[in-house]
Amino acid sequence: MTPSREKAWELLVEYTRNENLIRHALAVEAAMRAYARRFGENETAWGVTGLLHDFDYERHPEEHPRKGAEILRAKGFPEETIHAILAHASFTGVPRESLLDRALFAVDELCGFITAVTLVRPGARVAEVPVRSVQKKLKDKAFARAVSRDDIRTGAKELGVPLAEHVAVVLAAMTSVAGDLGLD
Repeated sequence: MTPSREKAWELLVEYTRNENLIRHALAVEAAMRAYARRFGENETAWGVTGLLHDFDYERHPEEHPRKGAEILRAKGFPEETIHAILAHASFTGVPRESLLDRALFAVDELCGFITAVTLVRPGARVAEVPVRSVQKKLKDKAFARAVSRDDIRTGAKELGVPLAEHVAVVLAAMTSVAGDLGLD
């Protein structure tokens, strides 16, 4: 059974106070919903997975996402959601097996990177960020150094989506929730 978005939201805000982490969760949720529509998958299940992928990070950074997986299991979340959340962090050693796993990995770093690109542009509006600007910034190793370019490229490749198209999908998804992200 797919948990409701409301149940996921309550869990997110119970464990996460940092507004930037909440905004990141909302961006990833939007991107996951976009890919669910694209691939004909359950939009609610994919959105919930995106919304909760980092919910435990603020309280348990050293145990993330393993601690989150324990919490989600105890609350009866589906194993496919838990597996995707574990697999989105390569250091866990959990393989990305399903399309859900690969989509979460693919959108996570890219959402953070697009946010960074947006914030350095005049007006800071995600709707005004062109795909080519994101691609150009990906080549600039000094910009947003903490973001793994390899993860972004690998994620698009694992999804079977050309990088420019992947960036466009995530940009459109983030634009659809720009007000919630503070990027409107």
